[in-house]
Amino acid sequence: MEPLAAEVWVTDPRLEYVLLVKHRVRGWVPPGGKVEPGEGPRAAAARELFEETSLQAELLDQPAAVAVRSYRADWSPTLGLSYAAIVGRDVPLRGEQGQQAAWFRLDAEWDSVFPDDRGRIRAHVNRLAAGRAAGVTE
Repeated sequence: MEPLAAEVWVTDPRLEYVLLVKHRVRGWVPPGGKVEPGEGPRAAAARELFEETSLQAELLDQPAAVAVRSYRADWSPTLGLSYAAIVGRDVPLRGEQGQQAAWFRLDAEWDSVFPDDRGRIRAHVNRLAAGRAAGVTE
C-alpha cells in the first residue's frame, strides 16, 4: 500500500483560530499522522486528532484539501488528506507527551516546515465563511 496520511484543520466557530500541535521536527502543524492498515483516512484523521489533542470532534462532510509531500527526507512522497472540524476554543486540550497543542490566530504566522499550509488553511476557512454568508451549512 502506498503511504497515506490524514490530518484535521480545526477552527473555532468564529473562524478566527486554528488548532495546531508542536511536532518535534516539523514545528506547528495540524493534528494528523499515518493511516494504519485497514483504517480509512477519515477514521485515521479523527483518531490522530484525539491522540494529539484529546478532542473528539465531528469532521465536516467534505475533505478540506489534498497534498503530496515528504514528511521526512528518507520517506517516499505521501498522499495526505486534510479534513476539517469546528470546535469551541473553550474545550480543554491535552497534547501528547512532548507535543503541545495550541490555538493560533489565522492571521498570525507560525513556525512550520510546511509554510504553504498557512495559505491553504486560510483559503479553506475563507470558503467556509463564504458558505456561511450564502446560507450553506458545514
